[in-house]
Amino acid sequence: MPVQASELERLIKDAFPDAQVTITDLAGDGNHYAAEVIDESFRGQNRVQQQRAVYAALKGKMDGAAGELHALALTTKAPE
Repeated sequence: MPVQASELERLIKDAFPDAQVTITDLAGDGNHYAAEVIDESFRGQNRVQQQRAVYAALKGKMDGAAGELHALALTTKAPE
């Protein structure tokens, strides 16, 4: 079942309310997205820590064969 870009944005914004979030559907199929998440809470964290926090916010949407989302190209950073 495809995931809507708006649902991904909502899940991320629920966890990071002040974040700047940009979602791009890469293939038009609801299964391959790119997301850029810019949030102050990422300051001082390495990239792995930042991305784990975003994946946790997705609440299982990418969990193995049962996940609804096949691919997410994720870019995270603190604001400049």
